[in-house]
Amino acid sequence: MSEVTVVIPNWNGARLIGPLLGRLRSQTHPIEEILLVDNGSTDKSVEAARSEGARVVEMGRNAGFSPAVNRGIKEARTAWVAVINNDVEPAPDWLEQLMNAGQRPRVWYAAGKLLSQSRRDALDGTFDTLCRGACAWRAGQDRRDGPLWGSARRVRFVPFTATLFRKELFHKIGFLDERFESYLEDVDFCLRCAMHGYSGLYVPEAVAWHAGSATLGRWHKDVVRRISRNQLLLVAKHYPVRSLVRYSWSILVAQLLWGLVALRHGRGLSYLRGKAEGLWMFRGARRSQRKQMHPRRLARILEQSEAEMFKLQRRSGFDLYWRLYFLLTCLS
Repeated sequence: MSEVTVVIPNWNGARLIGPLLGRLRSQTHPIEEILLVDNGSTDKSVEAARSEGARVVEMGRNAGFSPAVNRGIKEARTAWVAVINNDVEPAPDWLEQLMNAGQRPRVWYAAGKLLSQSRRDALDGTFDTLCRGACAWRAGQDRRDGPLWGSARRVRFVPFTATLFRKELFHKIGFLDERFESYLEDVDFCLRCAMHGYSGLYVPEAVAWHAGSATLGRWHKDVVRRISRNQLLLVAKHYPVRSLVRYSWSILVAQLLWGLVALRHGRGLSYLRGKAEGLWMFRGARRSQRKQMHPRRLARILEQSEAEMFKLQRRSGFDLYWRLYFLLTCLS
């Protein structure tokens, strides 16, 4: 039986640790080690984790999600690593279902169905999709669970919320880009995987319930700022000049529409700060990745992902943002 380490990035989640570790101990697939990477918590997180038998790695400061996950993966001594947020409630067979999927040929990672903790019949999300404008959509988010989300499928983009990986993949692709800190770091990683031909599997039988943004909240000013910045970092890292020209209208529409959403939630200033940070970091991010840019490969990945996004939005009901995006970019 394949051995697996579970990595939990944590910051001030003491109230969440006990319930999560209890559910992990009850998994039908054995876990070699539970590793909590603590981002300088000021509550009782470290004590709670150790009292429940987890190994704790202390970062000493709030370094962010990406550095914490990277440290946990490097510390893991098994061939498989499962990354799970501290606000996730996995079903007893969650890990078993993912591990079974991982044994299939050419499966480098596997992600299950995330349901909402507050609305148990509603989806928090499944896999991710990415549009040409460098904005991502977690497929199924806020929809009622149903047959559309009940079939396994090959996927390119998965969230790091509750996902299983072959550790070898990180040695092939590299670790999470720590410039992202939090948000869209998983999209960046999966885009790198896709560019090198590595993909995963969506496993709807692997069910977990997710509170969602339990640390800061979905529309916290720092969340909006980081997402706004990291959208531009995706463009800087992966879009060669030819793609920038080809998708310029889609990028402009996607970014401006997202700014209007942020403004509607009272976060217009955070959006602008994020874009300013992204522009300031743009040249450095672009220079570091210039040799790895492949316009034809990127075009194929983006256009296939956007086509899938459109199909799922049409079948499940368009969000206003995506309705406007597709309406404005349909001729581009």
